[in-house]
Amino acid sequence: MNNSIWKENNNVLLTTMLNPNAEMNLDELIKNIRNVSQEEVVQNLSDYLRSWKTDQRNVMEFRESVERYLGNIWIEKEGAFKKIYRMWSEFRDTAIDGIGGMTMNERLYWFGLIDFFDNAKNNSEREKFYAKLMAKE
Repeated sequence: MNNSIWKENNNVLLTTMLNPNAEMNLDELIKNIRNVSQEEVVQNLSDYLRSWKTDQRNVMEFRESVERYLGNIWIEKEGAFKKIYRMWSEFRDTAIDGIGGMTMNERLYWFGLIDFFDNAKNNSEREKFYAKLMAKE
């Protein structure tokens, strides 16, 4: 079986196992927000959310910074802002507020970091993900 097909099938299986209610993980949130409006500010918000994956902030710092970001942008259509904030709130309430009861695999799934973690070259790099996802104190 082709590696990319195998990986895609396993990602679908993992998604189904970890997310039976089909709530959005971070990657899906980013994609759905991007699709709400072509406004530059909305596209920039999607980029801002994606940038968290490679920066030094942990999930609680991420939450705080996104809330601040959303409070300081102006989206032309009120309906678009409400839709974006609803999606963010659902993600926040499920993934961030629920992080304490998650396994590391669930955390990696919810925050779209499975590939990043799998591609970490050593334990030191993996430890950064444990810290980012608040899996170790």
